[in-house]
Amino acid sequence: MSVPFKRDPNGCIDDKCESRLYIGNLDLRITEAALLRMFSPFGKIVSEDFLWHTRGPKRGEPRGFAFIQYSTNEEAKLAKEKMHGRLACGRPLVVRLAGEKYMLETADNPTKATGEGHKLHLTRSGMGQTSRSAKIAAIKNKLKSLEEGSRTKKQKQNDDIS
Repeated sequence: MSVPFKRDPNGCIDDKCESRLYIGNLDLRITEAALLRMFSPFGKIVSEDFLWHTRGPKRGEPRGFAFIQYSTNEEAKLAKEKMHGRLACGRPLVVRLAGEKYMLETADNPTKATGEGHKLHLTRSGMGQTSRSAKIAAIKNKLKSLEEGSRTKKQKQNDDIS
């Protein structure tokens, strides 16, 4: 049984956000082992979280991003400096501190931050995922637009007949 971790408002565990990196834009051919080989020269990696699709047609395939946690903040910052933008399988890597995206969003849009601050507690990684209520709202909007499109189509058909 796993022990629940206490997360801070940025989704960090035990104030380790400064040593945890988000690695994005990963080519799907990059494996966990290759990722660890690429990032191990910069310091001691204490954990890595390589994300996979768990449902749907892409189940078992990589999601294209991962998290790596170093033992110190300095190691993480060095890895970020050296690896951000570096090509891996022809794609530039996106490397940033795990908490940076959330902090940038809150700085740009304070109302969005207050409305979505609780969302980070509901998701596993706290980043890049949509809350359940947002997904439901998106589905409702899609249905509404489909219904409106259907009505105009029927109206056009009726106009053509008469």
